[in-house]
Amino acid sequence: MTQKKIKIVYTIPNFDTAGSGKVVYDLVKNLDRTIFEPEICCFHERGAFMDEIKKLNVKVHLVPFAINYRPFFTFPFRLLKIIRFFKKQQFDIIHSWHWSSDFSEGLAAKIAGIPWIFTKKSMGWGNKAWKWRSSLSSKIITINSDMKSFFSKEILEKVEEIPLGVDTDYYSPQFKNSDEFLEEFTGNKNDFVIVSVVNLIPVKGIEVLINAFIELNNPNIKLYIVGNDQGAYAESLKKMANKTSTIYFLGKKTDVRPYHSIADLFVIPTLALGEGLPVAPLEAMASGKIVIGSNVCGVKDILKPFPKCLFEPNNVDCLKTSISTIMNMNYEERAQLAQEMRIRVENEYSMEQFIKMHTELYKNIIRRK
Repeated sequence: MTQKKIKIVYTIPNFDTAGSGKVVYDLVKNLDRTIFEPEICCFHERGAFMDEIKKLNVKVHLVPFAINYRPFFTFPFRLLKIIRFFKKQQFDIIHSWHWSSDFSEGLAAKIAGIPWIFTKKSMGWGNKAWKWRSSLSSKIITINSDMKSFFSKEILEKVEEIPLGVDTDYYSPQFKNSDEFLEEFTGNKNDFVIVSVVNLIPVKGIEVLINAFIELNNPNIKLYIVGNDQGAYAESLKKMANKTSTIYFLGKKTDVRPYHSIADLFVIPTLALGEGLPVAPLEAMASGKIVIGSNVCGVKDILKPFPKCLFEPNNVDCLKTSISTIMNMNYEERAQLAQEMRIRVENEYSMEQFIKMHTELYKNIIRRK
């Protein structure tokens, strides 16, 4: 008799940006299809990354799986539509990647009698709705060591830390650029190249990196900033960068490996609010690159074995010192540090481990139903 597959639906508002969307993609792509039947539910199909999702050949539901509780008098009727959808599809598990404090999805799942889990992917925790989400959940996945402090003792028993994973075959020191790319970007072989792959929003602290770069005042250093460069914040950064001709805004790239390959150093200068668990530095480390970052939630987990690679957030002088320290290393020292960082990702943040931990979690939830 063939064992019934575990039907999991991943709920996520959209695939407009590749952050959480890429993680959902990795889960759906890598789960064992002899055990699991993954599906996706989102609000709409807009977004460049949706093209990649469609290549996975899984069912994608375009359904409003979460709703605003206002106006109160219509909330039960609107919630009933979600409950009916969940029941009709006969999901075994609902895994939410909704990043907001919405609790309607969890409430609908609870009434439908379906185990509901959510991954806490950011450090935001500002209202009672998060407590309601936690109470309604069957399991809560955290992605860094600081997130457990959010939860009460009663809730902690259903919290499990599962760090995000990186494909260490895809992100690898063996990646080679085309000759045309190398000719365009490397320039003088004696240049020291700094790269930051980042979504340009204020919490990322890119202005700190730009100021540190300008104050270093070294013509042999180049800074490449890879990421969405539209909007008021991005424009303000570009104005700051006008003070030097060696800062380059390259825009969003679907494949960042070429930029890793030309980097001598990767910098993540997040401000004090912190990160959930940033994947960009993990990808750089897997690519055999040295990473330095601000000493904040998420980043400090990644760089825990490398305390000298952490600097005080929002501190230009500390960042300048960290950059100079790496620059002053000889080739052998840099190569050794880069190798150790690659091993760190292989041991603690591999895609294999990420999938294994989710697989065990899902199986345990089904056993307890």
